[in-house]
Amino acid sequence: MGSGIAQVAATAGNQVILYDKFPNALKFSKEHLQKIMLRLQEKGRLTLNEARAIQNRIHYTDQLKEVAPVEMVIEAIVEDIEIKKSLFQELESLVSDTCILASNTSSLSITSIAAACKKHPGRVIGIHFFNPAPLMKLVEIIPAIQTASTTRFKAEKTLKSWGKTTVLAKDTPAFIVNRVARPFYSEALRIYEEGIADFATIDWAMTEIGGFRMGPFSLMDYIGNDVNYKVTETVFEAYYYDPRYKPSFTQKRLVEAGFLGRKTGKGFYNYTDRSTNPAPKKRDALGRQILIRILVMLINEAADTVFWQVATPEDIELAMTTGVNYPTGLLNWADELGIGFCVRSLDALYDEYKEDRYRCSPLLRRMAKADERFF
Repeated sequence: MGSGIAQVAATAGNQVILYDKFPNALKFSKEHLQKIMLRLQEKGRLTLNEARAIQNRIHYTDQLKEVAPVEMVIEAIVEDIEIKKSLFQELESLVSDTCILASNTSSLSITSIAAACKKHPGRVIGIHFFNPAPLMKLVEIIPAIQTASTTRFKAEKTLKSWGKTTVLAKDTPAFIVNRVARPFYSEALRIYEEGIADFATIDWAMTEIGGFRMGPFSLMDYIGNDVNYKVTETVFEAYYYDPRYKPSFTQKRLVEAGFLGRKTGKGFYNYTDRSTNPAPKKRDALGRQILIRILVMLINEAADTVFWQVATPEDIELAMTTGVNYPTGLLNWADELGIGFCVRSLDALYDEYKEDRYRCSPLLRRMAKADERFF
């Protein structure tokens, strides 16, 4: 991720210092960028001179003190709050008072990170890129409680000059995308665990009927079951063990077995012997049942994100269509289905299971009573 962000900044014409404490990581990053530049030349997207100019704008170092003259630092290290806070304390003593200190964390508290900076916590902000950073347009901007408005505006202006699309999120666990997307995985896993359908059928329903680019099980294998499970576990803990974000034992067991997905050759699917993978049961009624169940849970999460003022409806739509490439914005989808239909579907699930996991967002319920739409 750090290498990708460096590539984005350098491509936009910025001088970049790429720091890592491990020299081998820097060597790998430099060699990887060279391969990317070569591919872009072969595809005719860059000339030789343009590729060389981008590479020459990046200076690699394992000495943190060399970042002293920069105007913005974007941290993309391990997702450990204490390690991040320690780094930001060190950075604060090195850079100028006007330098922006940003974290690329996907779910940790920006406010907590900012609190580690005793001199100028107002210059700390969350800037969350999506992988791969050079290709994904979306960036979530997350101001901490302490973040100064000038820091936010400067960060937004910089990212837009890099060709990125920005959305604004309140400093809450998982921000927009990683919060709203959780039911795409968790409800699919729940349907599988109940024996309603196998993972191939669920993937078929979401792609062929729902129009999603990848089904939840193919996507979990692509992301890595270890990574996806860890994000779900982190969100679950961060929201005080709200059952809506409860992780799955099925995915936990795959992680324990080392079946992490594509990177290990096996996850929900077998990537070394594809003949062993089940064929989907293409029954339209079953497929629509699967789609609607997952979809109303996604809509419910998006509506709650609006209800708790984490983000605006417009930014949520933009985040989900550009950050995870959903075929339609979830709130627009709710309008198409009918808010009343979404409420009735969620209430039916709650009546069947009597689990708080299926509680309907107060916003959806109020909108249904008032016969309102999001757009």
